Amino acid sequence: MKIDIVTIFPEFFGVLDVSLLGRARQSGLIDVDVHNLRDFTHDRHRTVDDTPYGGGAGMVMRPEPWGEALDSVVVESSVVIFPSPAGEVFTQATARQLALEPRLVFGCGRYEGIDQRVIDSTRSRARVREISLGDYVLNGGEVAVMAMIEAVGRLVPGVIGNAASLDEESHEGGLLEYPSYTKPARWRDLDVPPVLLSGNHGAIAAWRLEQQLERTRRVRPDLLS
Repeated sequence: MKIDIVTIFPEFFGVLDVSLLGRARQSGLIDVDVHNLRDFTHDRHRTVDDTPYGGGAGMVMRPEPWGEALDSVVVESSVVIFPSPAGEVFTQATARQLALEPRLVFGCGRYEGIDQRVIDSTRSRARVREISLGDYVLNGGEVAVMAMIEAVGRLVPGVIGNAASLDEESHEGGLLEYPSYTKPARWRDLDVPPVLLSGNHGAIAAWRLEQQLERTRRVRPDLLS
């Protein structure tokens, strides 16, 4: 998978060099390039924003540097993702969809957002998705993009050593994950549930499903609908 990120804070994505995603980059499973939006400006101050038409608080990111930046990375097979609190909500299903794509381009907005014409223009030549992490507002798109890359990247074949573990996680199959335990069997007067020590795989599977249903009913009843 090829991932391009356009941002005014390229140093933010140094975290992609660590952990599983770092190893995935080193092995060539994921190829990530981070592009500084200010490199596509042509004035002495490397300006990327201006006041909004129609008035209002804050600044809006100018279309010219965004247009040039996206021209340099977007191809026909790209899916271009703009994090936005006005976008569709990111889910595990979204992550699985994006993990099947060969090329992803992330545009990290700041201030009051990116001039809408950038998104409209990009839509004329590539698939565009505006995506929100949830019903709240962040200072910029970098945190949202990092979360999406983490969620998508771990689903790329070969990134997670034991691929079967992905099938039992929260939100796979519409339920939250069951609780997990390891050694020792007793810790601070708390015992591991006896069924997990029984060796009865059928009983363990039934217990885990029961726990998934109970947890989902208690924490996220909306998922059961």
